[in-house]
Amino acid sequence: MSAPLTILGSGMAGLGLLRQLRALDAERPVTLITADAGDDYAKPLLSTGFAKGLPPERLATRGALATAESLNAVVRTQTRVEAIDTATRTLCIGEERLAYGTLVLATGAAPVSPFRVPEALAGRVMTVNDLDDYRAFHAALSGLGRPARVVIIGAGLVGCEFANDLLAGGHRVSLVAPEATPLPRLLPEPLGRALGEAFREAGMDLHLSVGVASLEAEGSEARVCLEGGEAVGADLVLLATGLSPRTALAEAAGLEVSAAGIHTDRTLATSVAEVFALGDVACVDGLNAMYVQPLQAGAKALARTLTGTPTPVHYGAWPVLVKTPLLPVVALPPTRAPARWRIEGEGGDLTALAEAEDGRLIGFALTGACVRRKVELARAAPALLG
Repeated sequence: MSAPLTILGSGMAGLGLLRQLRALDAERPVTLITADAGDDYAKPLLSTGFAKGLPPERLATRGALATAESLNAVVRTQTRVEAIDTATRTLCIGEERLAYGTLVLATGAAPVSPFRVPEALAGRVMTVNDLDDYRAFHAALSGLGRPARVVIIGAGLVGCEFANDLLAGGHRVSLVAPEATPLPRLLPEPLGRALGEAFREAGMDLHLSVGVASLEAEGSEARVCLEGGEAVGADLVLLATGLSPRTALAEAAGLEVSAAGIHTDRTLATSVAEVFALGDVACVDGLNAMYVQPLQAGAKALARTLTGTPTPVHYGAWPVLVKTPLLPVVALPPTRAPARWRIEGEGGDLTALAEAEDGRLIGFALTGACVRRKVELARAAPALLG
């Protein structure tokens, strides 16, 4: 009989692994532990719900009890693991000591907040990284009883998707970022400018190339004070200033970690025997790819490894589809700085090809009607992790 398996985390990585495992082994004892409610939902839907008018309960496909029953697992919700003792293979949960046979860390990544949030703004400055966060943000918006003024700080993937979604949901949106154009990690500047122009034409206020000096409360209003003296008022502020892998438990337990995540080999094994890492928290062979397709590939490969067939994970050339209907965006960011970007097209319909010194395609970015080229270009691009 296989050793009991314990999974920490009930996001797409943890539940995805459990589903893949059950397709191969219906009987292995599995305990899944999560610090939240343990609802089964697709995280990408969090940034599409406001345009569709979806309440939080519509995003969850099933609760923790139904998950436990359908996947033959023990699911412990609202449970926080405080420490991992790898010598005795136990988890510390308050006074409880819970033994594990094999452990998978699927603890994800947490929002990074570079600002001090005054106590007076509690409940008005928020992040949305899971369904519980969505519930809180949805309740805050609904509680106003009218369209809200929302300032989003951060113009990366999360910030741009929520900006588009909230604007489509009837709210007034201001987007603030220190970069000159939206999606700076995915798009070269000409394509970023095209996306910014589409946002402006739709009625969004953009404050780019400017940092945030402070967050302040003024009566019932939150004020985002920008460097240079300007202030933007809001009912709610949404921080979209990046994610950091949750590595504290692993580091305290002696696993090899860095700012990029918990270090694993290609089979997702960590530096400690019988401990694996998966999803946003994992730095696989030097690469942390916080996107859905790498996560799904990792879950599938790890399920095979855990059922007796060691399987190295493979990340293909999988483009990122950004949910900005105001201007469709698809990008495959190069894993190294390109020698040049070759940009073609006009208006919002642009193709940017990232090329190496010898002219080889190593990445691309597409906007507007050019997103239809994603399959063609993905076939010509190198795999993220071959």
